[in-house]
Amino acid sequence: MTNILVPELGESVVEARVARWLKKEGERVEVGDPVVELETEKIDLEVNADRGGVITSIKHKEGDDVKIGEVLAVMDETASAPAAKPPGNGSERGPEPQLPAQDTRATPTARNVAKNHDVNLASIQGSGAAGRVMKQDVQKAIEPQVTKAPSPALSAPPARPAAIAAERREERHRMSKRRATIARRLVEAQHNAAMLTTFNEVDMTAVMALRERRKEAFKQQHGVSLGIASFFVKASIAALRAFPLLNAEIQGDEILTKHYYDIGLAVGAQGGLVVPVLRNADQMSFAELEHAIRDFAKRAADGTLTLQDLAGGTFTITNGGVFGSLMSTPILNPPQVGILGLHKIQDRAVALNGQVVVRPMMYLALSYDHRIVDGREAVQFLVRVKEYIEDPGNLLLES
Repeated sequence: MTNILVPELGESVVEARVARWLKKEGERVEVGDPVVELETEKIDLEVNADRGGVITSIKHKEGDDVKIGEVLAVMDETASAPAAKPPGNGSERGPEPQLPAQDTRATPTARNVAKNHDVNLASIQGSGAAGRVMKQDVQKAIEPQVTKAPSPALSAPPARPAAIAAERREERHRMSKRRATIARRLVEAQHNAAMLTTFNEVDMTAVMALRERRKEAFKQQHGVSLGIASFFVKASIAALRAFPLLNAEIQGDEILTKHYYDIGLAVGAQGGLVVPVLRNADQMSFAELEHAIRDFAKRAADGTLTLQDLAGGTFTITNGGVFGSLMSTPILNPPQVGILGLHKIQDRAVALNGQVVVRPMMYLALSYDHRIVDGREAVQFLVRVKEYIEDPGNLLLES
């Protein structure tokens, strides 16, 4: 007998939830076959069989929370799958109705939504990688299913307007592993750090003009558009070099200062926020940064980020401006002690050389842990970022 165990789940991840069994008791599996899908606080992953055999016992049902090393199922390597029963005579039960294929590629959230609305996943065209069915695909399939209520009999009291009835509808569902972890970590960040936020504004004229001049040549040469995020990654790294405590963390009564720059980029994905990490971002060119950023965004939408993509990080950048946010106070991503918030670029009237002019402006927000970062350093860090963005030529000197 061989046990199928909960594998190592990645840095700081110790628990998962059984999202879906891909094999059932009595079914034969071969080496490499996916057996069960687990949902973690960061990503969903499949556990594959490392040897062949027959599943004799499943120890945890779908929805159960499990820890690393726990037994998920027991497999007999010497057994073979039971032979199919011969067809019976007319007095016996007919064949069981065929169920949808178990290998339907869909995220756990998509399957839950489909189950709650009685939608057949096999009939949905997935928009994710390799045709993976996403939550939004199921929601699109649900929207057209609007039925008209029958007219009430003349003797019956008038029906309540459908709009009013819809407003009273309630739903209850269990938090996903990721959403529950996000909720816990955000509260912990506020309770366990002396978190403050300082603000500034930056004139985006120079960066936008540079992008406009170079966009065609840059895309033709590198196969990717020149965006805003790469400028802020470069500016943040230059400012972190000048103020290294913002690239540190607290360990007990010690400060661990890191002299490498793994920059996390917060991405709004299905099921909650994820923060893939640009490792050694200081060694990356603008083109390499843009390729990596777009790859992260695509894989976050597809649900194909790996635990390695999300592990670590020394400093985080989050951009609420893509959703229209004008100003916010980002929350720290522990154990990091700094996070830079970007916001919507908006034309505003500003005073320049004694005149009022209209410029594309953005508010910046830096949240920091006041236990090791003083207000003076935080303000100067944000001013340094502002200076690099308003004169991006200086980034070449820092690269």
